[in-house]
Amino acid sequence: MRKPMRFFLQSALLAVFALNAHAALQDEIQVYTDDINQPGEFGLEVHINTTPKGVTTPSYAGEVVNHHGLRVTPEFSMGVTKTVDVGLYLPTVRSAAGDYSAAGIKFRIKWLPLQAQDNGGWFSGINLEVGQVKPEFSESVRSTEVRTIVGWKNKEWLLATNPIFGWDLSTGYTHRSPDFTLASKVARKVSETVALGVEYYNGKGRINHLLPSSLQEKSLYVVLDYEGEPFDFQVGVGKGRTAVTDTWTVKGIVSYPF
Repeated sequence: MRKPMRFFLQSALLAVFALNAHAALQDEIQVYTDDINQPGEFGLEVHINTTPKGVTTPSYAGEVVNHHGLRVTPEFSMGVTKTVDVGLYLPTVRSAAGDYSAAGIKFRIKWLPLQAQDNGGWFSGINLEVGQVKPEFSESVRSTEVRTIVGWKNKEWLLATNPIFGWDLSTGYTHRSPDFTLASKVARKVSETVALGVEYYNGKGRINHLLPSSLQEKSLYVVLDYEGEPFDFQVGVGKGRTAVTDTWTVKGIVSYPF
């Protein structure tokens, strides 16, 4: 096949997949580990991420893309039992044009029946999230997500993975197969309060129609985690690995227990 024709067909295929890709609000970029509030403990996390260079073509009509945008999401949480906590997200968005918007609301409940001991060990659980956001931030305004949590840690190392399944709940979308994303993290402590690591996020498409590797969303982040006074925080810089992924993203998470 001639190179111009091959280029045309590849470009057409990319456009078709991009237009049919599921879009979702990027309110948090995080691998869930064994963090959980104690019974009666309240907490606040502020998720911040911005995209200096990203995909500029909307995946559906009216979408606000991440390129040159800023997302700030306060998350309020409360411990219910030793293995259950709940949370409320209030995502906000500033678009590349400078427009600010309250994007919607999300609720979550986390169950972590297997927890690592003080000297380390395995942990596992599940996080259920439901939410509603404005149509410019998600093609389906109502959605739910089931995030499984599996990991291991000791005093120096942390390994965690989150197989994530997302369903659209809006009218006309309920029959669709779930999206599947795999999020993973490896980190090592370099001091009593600081750990350095990498996080990898791979959006593979819908379970019944996984995308070709070159058309999947793939991002690799270098992250720094701090746990100490007066609050915990994480900063990270991510690089997209495919043409359909935002090229550069910077993220931060600030955590404060009450």
